[in-house]
Amino acid sequence: MKKALIALVLLAQIFAANFTMAASQEIVTGVVNINTASAEQLTAVPGIGAAKAQAIVELRSQKPFSHVEDLLLVKGIGEKSLQKMKAYFVLNGDTTIAKKKIKKDS
Repeated sequence: MKKALIALVLLAQIFAANFTMAASQEIVTGVVNINTASAEQLTAVPGIGAAKAQAIVELRSQKPFSHVEDLLLVKGIGEKSLQKMKAYFVLNGDTTIAKKKIKKDS
């Protein structure tokens, strides 16, 4: 009886966690100027964490990026990950990136 109760509680927790994740979703809109964006702004790009953002800032301090593909020089950014993130990066203009949470209709 005790094992069944524990299993039921665990199952309820898993279901609740999945329901919570499905109830809202985060979307990212806008772009990041990789030559002027702060490390914090860079972390808004899916796939860029604090370490990669700091590495981007440090690399561009030596020489501004002339191509988005220059990000391949950053440790942890490879061809596949760059292709997933490329649409968020620009070389000129303002950084307009924003994260928005949207609720899904159930």
